Amino acid sequence: MARRTKRLWTDEEKRSICFQTTAPGVSIAQVARRYAVNANLIFKWLRDPRFGPEAEAGSGEGAQFLPVEIVQDTRELPAAPAAPATEVGRIEIELAGGQRMRITGRYDPEVLARLIRGLTA
Repeated sequence: MARRTKRLWTDEEKRSICFQTTAPGVSIAQVARRYAVNANLIFKWLRDPRFGPEAEAGSGEGAQFLPVEIVQDTRELPAAPAAPATEVGRIEIELAGGQRMRITGRYDPEVLARLIRGLTA
């Protein structure tokens, strides 16, 4: 019986293999067969920021972070007129440290809760 040995891939080889998965019309399974490696291993490499191909800016693929700056608002706001009981879709939250967050329109409460937790962490 033939003895299998574990193949050790260099970082450059992993980057090259991961890059090949970005070609149009090429599947990860095809690349895996080409190198006789399990496709799950390539998926694991793709999740690693050292080897996964970077998404093109503005391509709309994957999550992208936008710069956010929280500033102290020192202006005094005029008193808002009392809102009618039927008005919905507006919320104002004052965070610790004096920051204010205003949301107008429809919003997802779960997403808003995660945002607040992230800002106050």
